[in-house]
Amino acid sequence: MSIAERKGRQRAERESRIIAAARVIAEREGWNAVTIRRLAEEIEYSQPVLYSHFENRDAIVAAVAVEGFQEITVAFLEAARGSTGQQNAVEKVAMVYLDFALRRPALYQAMFILPTDLRFAEAETRPELRAAFDALATVVTPFCVDVDVVTETFWAALHGLAELERSGRIRPSARVERIMLVVRAVVASQNGSLDPGS
Repeated sequence: MSIAERKGRQRAERESRIIAAARVIAEREGWNAVTIRRLAEEIEYSQPVLYSHFENRDAIVAAVAVEGFQEITVAFLEAARGSTGQQNAVEKVAMVYLDFALRRPALYQAMFILPTDLRFAEAETRPELRAAFDALATVVTPFCVDVDVVTETFWAALHGLAELERSGRIRPSARVERIMLVVRAVVASQNGSLDPGS
């Protein structure tokens, strides 16, 4: 292994440690506890070392979010593979989405709530974000003409449900019923019944 390869591997390992520490602190204590100083103490690196990897805390949040998108994509794909039909795939993916958001609140916040420079629906969208969107699009595609609009709406509905349930503003006991309403709306989009002009 060349010196450059070894340094590259060491750099990647340091970045992984920083990201892992940020995730642990955020899940345990919330994102307000995640600071450059705290991370430096946690992983026993100097603050300048952290800044040599990440410009600021928002960049660390973005790195955590990218990992989250990789994880949620895998969960979506597994849910779709384990389904018994097209509608069941939409149901399973929706349940996985809410479960992910509620079980990993700090990770979900990094992905969708905290400020980052991550961009969706643009030419520069990172492949990890695009893969998550595509995994959602795959399950709604059989039911729609405008895949992007239906996928965005499906995602927005799931995000709203996740945030409202997480904040205690809607009843957890009605989660399945709410998901089924969303699924029925996706399925109904196939025949244009959601078209305001119909």
